[in-house]
Amino acid sequence: MKQKIIIKKASGEEEPFSEEKLRYSLKKAGILDSVAHRIIEHVSREAREGMRSSDIHRHVINLLKRDARGYAARYNLKRAIMDLGPTGHPFEKFVGEILKNEGYSVETNVITRGRCVTHEIDIAAVKEKRRVMVECKFHNQPGAKSDVKVALYVRARFEDVSSQFNEVWLVTNTKLTSDAIRFSNCSGIRVIGWNYPREASLQHLIETFELYPITSLVTPTREEQRRLIEHGVTLVRQLRDDGIKMAVWGIPESRAAWIRAEALELLRLSQNKTTAF
Repeated sequence: MKQKIIIKKASGEEEPFSEEKLRYSLKKAGILDSVAHRIIEHVSREAREGMRSSDIHRHVINLLKRDARGYAARYNLKRAIMDLGPTGHPFEKFVGEILKNEGYSVETNVITRGRCVTHEIDIAAVKEKRRVMVECKFHNQPGAKSDVKVALYVRARFEDVSSQFNEVWLVTNTKLTSDAIRFSNCSGIRVIGWNYPREASLQHLIETFELYPITSLVTPTREEQRRLIEHGVTLVRQLRDDGIKMAVWGIPESRAAWIRAEALELLRLSQNKTTAF
């Protein structure tokens, strides 16, 4: 019987390395069974006691880079959102793009006077009669969770500006604690986390509407990603536009071709679905 190998999670917890858990994550990213089988075999051979989950993730990405870059981008999605940091402002703009895609008019970083004090609202979104206050909670450390204190804070702020909004949402790029979900559902906060709720989670919305951040691509270097973002290219789907001339921004044509090829492959793997909200 094969001895269990203990790995360290981003949260600091330890757990046995699981081929089934790795298989599930690969399947969730839409990776073909044949490709997943090769990766699982390779990672299982290389797994060592005390290895970090981030090491395994990096290893999988490197294997996918060889012949399945579009899948590598999908598998890299959660880390890609964290790479939008280090501050929360890029994440707020990113959430705004999701709302715009759904037909909302959007303003970010809105200063508004409440009944008691002045607030800076992350996103004010309007669609027909819906006036939505959206608070974004961004974490750039793997393993972090949004807890009930975050939900309590959001609810308290909403109560002070409730004359100006008729809905309040909390959007985070991480998982939520059970108490955060319970309080939000009880107090009327619409909550969207990385994997909650199942059919309208952040991951689901990104994949459904092809709203992959440019940081999800594994071909561009960090410097190339920075240059793209500086010139307004925050979403992968913007690279469909032939008018984007990366060479003007200091990215050689040969590199630009590889970057665009990965972007098109990632978008080809995506499927458009119906509206979520």
